[in-house]
Amino acid sequence: MRMLVAAALLVMSSAAISSAAMADEVDDAHKLAITGRDAYWNCLAREYPRDSNKAMSDQEFTSLIANVCPSERQNFRVSLIDFLSLQFPKQDADANLTTANRAIELAQKDIVTAFTRRRAAAK
Repeated sequence: MRMLVAAALLVMSSAAISSAAMADEVDDAHKLAITGRDAYWNCLAREYPRDSNKAMSDQEFTSLIANVCPSERQNFRVSLIDFLSLQFPKQDADANLTTANRAIELAQKDIVTAFTRRRAAAK
């Protein structure tokens, strides 16, 4: 009986250690996703005030923003997908990709919206 209890405790403690390790892994992935998001946002924000952009139309600026910061954008996408894969392991990989792409799209939209509002206020 003692052996059975000891074996059960060993299995439970192994599961607790595994669960704690998984929580740490998810937390680390979340931190990397936040870092990736911040790096991408900061890169987009550096594009916003450039003097060369002042003469651009809204469409030209939108096109510019869609093409700048490729490494930061890809790093954000990958780190967000990694986090989502750990946070929601049963979720389809395509859904995680869609979520990451939507986050990138929203970041770009926010910068473009700020640009168009600034141009409208200057008129």
